[in-house]
Order: sequence, then C-alpha cells, then structure tokens
Amino acid sequence: MSYSVFSYENLVHAVSGAVGSVTAMTVFFPLDTARLRLQVDDNRKAKSTPAILADIIREEGLLAPYRGWFPVICSLCCSNFVYFYCFHSLKASWLKGRPSAPSNDLMIGIAAGVVNVLVTTPLWVVNTRLKLQGSKFRNADIRPTNYSGILDAFAQIIRDEGGGALWNGTFPSLLLVMNPAIQFMIYEGLKRQLRRGVPRELSSVEVFLIGAVAKAAATIVTYPLQTIQSILRFGQFNKSTGESKLLSSLRTIKCLLINRIYISRPLVFHIVSLVSFDRKFGMLGLFKGLEAKLLQTVLTAALMFLLYEKIASTTFKMMGLSRNHYKKH
Repeated sequence: MSYSVFSYENLVHAVSGAVGSVTAMTVFFPLDTARLRLQVDDNRKAKSTPAILADIIREEGLLAPYRGWFPVICSLCCSNFVYFYCFHSLKASWLKGRPSAPSNDLMIGIAAGVVNVLVTTPLWVVNTRLKLQGSKFRNADIRPTNYSGILDAFAQIIRDEGGGALWNGTFPSLLLVMNPAIQFMIYEGLKRQLRRGVPRELSSVEVFLIGAVAKAAATIVTYPLQTIQSILRFGQFNKSTGESKLLSSLRTIKCLLINRIYISRPLVFHIVSLVSFDRKFGMLGLFKGLEAKLLQTVLTAALMFLLYEKIASTTFKMMGLSRNHYKKH
C-alpha cells in the first residue's frame, strides 16, 4: 500500500469516519442538546439528562431536542473527514509501515487535531449559534439571535462581530486537540492489544467497547475546557481589552473557569475581582452537564467507531486490500 498523503486508503478512512460520525450523532443528538444547554445556560438547574430533555420538550416543543441538527451534521461531517484523513495520512507518512506506539498515536492525533481546529472552527461557531437559537434560557442576560440558516449566520456574524468571531473559542479548541488525540491513542492501543500481533477484524462488541472506553477517558480529562469552548462559541461572553489576542484568550478562559468555581465571597471580593459577574457553582461547576456529555459522547463515539470500522473493512475487502490494512493497523 502507498504511504503517500494522497491515497485511496486515507480517503476510505476519511469517508468511513465521516459517515460513521454523522450516523451516530443523528441517533444520539438529543443528548448533545441537553449537554449544550447545561453548559451555556448558567441558570438552568443541573438535573438528570432525561429530566433536562423533558423540560426542553415541555417548554419548546417535541422537535426542540433536534434543533440545529443540520448545521451540526454538516460541521461534524467536515470535521471528521478532515481529522480522519489527517490522522491516517500523517500516520502512514510518519511510520511508513512500521508498527505504531501510543506515543506516536498521541503526537499524530495532536497534529491532526490542530489542522482540524484551524479549518473547521467557523463551522462549529455557526452550528453552536443555530443549535441554541430559539431556546428558552433561564439566564436573562443571554441575547436572542435571528439567523435564517448557515449562510445567513456566517453573514450576520461577520457583519456584526467581525470575521474573527468565526474563530471564537479557537484557543481552548487548540487545547482540546488532546481530546481526540487521547481518544485515538487509547483506541489504537486497545486495538493492538486485542489483536496481539494477529491481523484480524475485531468483533462489533470489541470495537463498540474500546470506542466507548477511549472516549469516556478523553472526555473526563478535557471536559472543563469543553464547557468554556461552548460558551465562547455562543458569543455571549465578551471581555474587550487592549491586550494581544493570546493574552486576552488566556484571561477569558481564566475568568470563565473562576466564574464556574466560585460559590460565595464577601462583597469586597466582588469589587476587586478580575471577574465582574456572579460565580456560584463550585468545583462541580466545571463539570456541569458532564452526565449528559458522557452519555452522548460515549455512545456516539462507540457507535461511530463501530460504523467506521465496518465501512472501512468492507471497502478494503472490495478493493482487495484488507490483509495489508490489518497488518498495518
């Protein structure tokens, strides 16, 4: 098989990953709606995922859990195509047929994640806005938006907030490349352990379980930054300063993290604080919505990896490349 960046094998991986992720996200989309609502709406009480979904349906209608499905699916399809293509092309170019190791998988995953973030962040900013548009928030400070679709959202954001707003949350997103990197490192490592040097196709149960374990570990480690990322993409937290973008991003992340942690302090602390709004969740505030996120992301990732492996395996068999594929992976 070719170790070139441009190869049919890399294209098969990219298409399989994109199709698998789109299908899995569609199945578990309401769980992502519950997670995002808890992350962004400060005044919404943290409840069990079914209770949150019941509240949303009661307040906003039966289809509310699927609000913003199309832009999310478009963003996810592009994002996973880019990530899977970069991951496997970099892996093929770097290893050139040699056995991989967890450290290699981690470094390749980080590199693929950086490319993915820089290319697809505008899509995720727009899909976050559209997914939350029309929602009934408990936080009165959240400003309503009125986008008619993906293109109109792009146009309004650029006109009202400037082109840079399309990359809101890029810095925490760059930090969050550790999430898929850790996920792929654990997934590929478990895959190698299960095969133990014998080229074979894993069973559906094996793929589902190792996909779930890999995603659960990656999500728990990086969840606080995912919450900050969602808030910044929504565009409701703006702290304008004369600092450089990097320093401003660091200060914004720090402020949002402190805001999530703080429970109660004397008034004088509020006056001298770097953050000017109430902070009330405690340490658990960093993990608000984690139950919904874990439920959604673990099930989605497990199903995505299962579909990805089956689609890729079937395609490679049709191309007569399955034996080489398993030897290299």
